[in-house]
Amino acid sequence: MHLETEYDVVVIGGGPGGYPAAIKAAQQGLKTACIEKRGTLGGTCLNVGCIPSKAMLNNSHIYHQTQHDLKARGIEVSDVKLNLDNMHKARLRAVGGLTKGVEFLFKKYGVDYVKGTGSFKTANEIDVLALDGKSTSTLKAKNVIIATGSEVTPIPGIEIDEKKIVSSTGALELQKVPKKMVVIGAGVIGLELGSVWARLGAEVTVVEYLGAIGAGMDPELAKNFHKLLSKQGLKFKMSTKVNGAKVEGDIVKVEVEAAKGGKAETLEADAVLVSIGRRPYTQGLNLDKVGVELDNRGRVVIDSEFKTNIPNIRCIGDVTFGPMLAHKAEDEGFAVSEMIKTGHGHVNYDAIPSVIYTHPEVAWVGKNEAQLKEEGVKYKTGSYPFVANSRARTNDDTDGMVKVITDADTDRILGVHIMGPNAGEMIAEGVLAMEYNASAEDIGRTCHAHPTLSEAFREACLIASFGNAINF
Repeated sequence: MHLETEYDVVVIGGGPGGYPAAIKAAQQGLKTACIEKRGTLGGTCLNVGCIPSKAMLNNSHIYHQTQHDLKARGIEVSDVKLNLDNMHKARLRAVGGLTKGVEFLFKKYGVDYVKGTGSFKTANEIDVLALDGKSTSTLKAKNVIIATGSEVTPIPGIEIDEKKIVSSTGALELQKVPKKMVVIGAGVIGLELGSVWARLGAEVTVVEYLGAIGAGMDPELAKNFHKLLSKQGLKFKMSTKVNGAKVEGDIVKVEVEAAKGGKAETLEADAVLVSIGRRPYTQGLNLDKVGVELDNRGRVVIDSEFKTNIPNIRCIGDVTFGPMLAHKAEDEGFAVSEMIKTGHGHVNYDAIPSVIYTHPEVAWVGKNEAQLKEEGVKYKTGSYPFVANSRARTNDDTDGMVKVITDADTDRILGVHIMGPNAGEMIAEGVLAMEYNASAEDIGRTCHAHPTLSEAFREACLIASFGNAINF
């Protein structure tokens, strides 16, 4: 492909923030290039994160359900076996199809896809080292968008080898089911991947420094979620810190102790997953050369228009402020390109959902009770259990609830918290309600199809607004 040397917009990073930014810029008539060093588009999310993990979560759930649940549903299945190689192939098919799809969209909208590693030469010039490491080209840009994402946060003293001690990337590639697995961190990634390997037969122990799982989750749901995962076989060591881990032969020994001091103990495992979070990735960008400001956590500092302290350089996604979520980066990708073209663009940071794709799923948007108490906001709640929902009952999938939090004076929805079947899909209604400042009564008076899981959201809103539901 012939590349231009001067562009209106050059995006560094082809992940869930970068590639939408490039497509949106091109759709608006801006000459656009996107630099990506992975060799495939889609970033961490598509290649080794959100997408492949969901493939493994879905397929491991089907396997587990076939083993333990189908007989009660009138389906007789015998000689159920795990073919892990084929499960990995299914994961890779999903990833391959989607990465090729992004590349097709670049061609469709005229985005130049530049394979290589980008670094700043000047504020308007980007050097690109080709994937083979042998040749360098320079792109000139009126505007540059940094969208380089994040990387796994390491634990001092623990070396990730992606074989026995793994990050989320290595946890997706394990070639056999470990007999014992230790997961360090009870956040989204740890709980999801811990669930995958527990379903496939591993004995999983989750070690968490804090006193509750699922950082950011409503405390009531977190407590109930903890109980459900424990019933599924996951073991938890809460308020526990990890002092180190080392490989000894085929075993990994993990040294832990109570977070507030206490007796140390050694956990032994066949595999250890390090999942304590992620940190901004700016390595090799030469930001110091052009004077782009970083904060004390390594995040690129931006203003409300995504501008860094160098006006023509903007930044979006995990590498700057806000939750490290693919859909947050995607929204910023749309907005930053609109800002460049029109001077206008918007992301509502109060209406960005979070989802944990375990079973049951947990999803939330807006504020939780603990946050509102801390802020001194007067609120009401409405909670509706899935055990009272007709579709959940007919599906025999009744764990969980919908919880709606509203302003005590105006009835405006301040937060929606769902634990249960299809929570990740259901939360979209809560996001839309918050985007348009809906009240609980608005939702309660809106017709919902019957029988559907979404009726549980309506009933929770009726409880929050009127004090009573129809079917509870």
